Amino acid sequence: MRKLLTAAASAAAFTGLLLLAPATASAASPSASASPSASASGTAKPVLNSVGTSFLTATTLAAGQDADVPVSTGDYLYWAFPAAEGQTPTVQVKVTLPDAADRHGPQTWSLELFDGLRRRQSCTAGPQEGAGEQSAATLQLSCTLRQIRSWAEPWSGDPLPGTYYVRLSTTDIPQTDLGLAATVHVHVAAKGGADDAQPEGGSLKAPLVPPVNAGATAAAAAATPAPSASATYAAAPAAEESHWYSDLFSGWNTRWWWTVAGGVLAALAGVLGYTLTRHPRGHHHPHRPAPVPHQAPPVQPQQNGNWQ
Repeated sequence: MRKLLTAAASAAAFTGLLLLAPATASAASPSASASPSASASGTAKPVLNSVGTSFLTATTLAAGQDADVPVSTGDYLYWAFPAAEGQTPTVQVKVTLPDAADRHGPQTWSLELFDGLRRRQSCTAGPQEGAGEQSAATLQLSCTLRQIRSWAEPWSGDPLPGTYYVRLSTTDIPQTDLGLAATVHVHVAAKGGADDAQPEGGSLKAPLVPPVNAGATAAAAAATPAPSASATYAAAPAAEESHWYSDLFSGWNTRWWWTVAGGVLAALAGVLGYTLTRHPRGHHHPHRPAPVPHQAPPVQPQQNGNWQ
């Protein structure tokens, strides 16, 4: 009888565990499903905490991405972002100036945008330069580019698809304030797209400078990088034309050809110079002085004998 009661109690406990398991799973399911939804809803791009100090080391930003970086006052700061045809990019910068107690005067910051050919682009809206007094805490700068064109004349400076560079610098600052710690917040936004691009009658085969991971080091030799979409824009090098005289002035005999040609030209120049400067041929008579004309003897004065 005791064994039957023990078996019944064990069966009841096992049944209770089975009943509690679904409840526990249902209680834990909301938290488990909350993380995918949160990640799905979080479409904001990560904020970057890096900045470059030249065009080659510029930190790449995507459209809608922010950069929040502590910087040193007086440095040149560079970011890069891609722009496609039909877009109108806008760059917004907020500078948190150093503490007023550490500054010795007003500071002037400047925002500039360059295209892939390092050409400075003009802005259609926004203050590109701002001056903050010694008591000011922040500065707001912005620049809105013209609409990116799909094609332009070679002589024009219109913005074309490719990489654009943001340069932030201080143009007027007391010498004693150089090196003070500041904070810069950069936001890149773009509106429009290929559907908004106006017909220009042509198209650009490749962007000016395809976006790259600036500052990234080369991988190991064994690792082969995957071909990127920008690699398809690379134009094949044009084949050089060869003629019958192409090999005469190339290769190991180039120096000898130029040496012989220089010697011949020097000899001809010497002969020509001697011909132009030498005296004319013929007998040369020494220069004789002109004969002195005959002079009559001087006339003596007559003396009168009756001299008184």
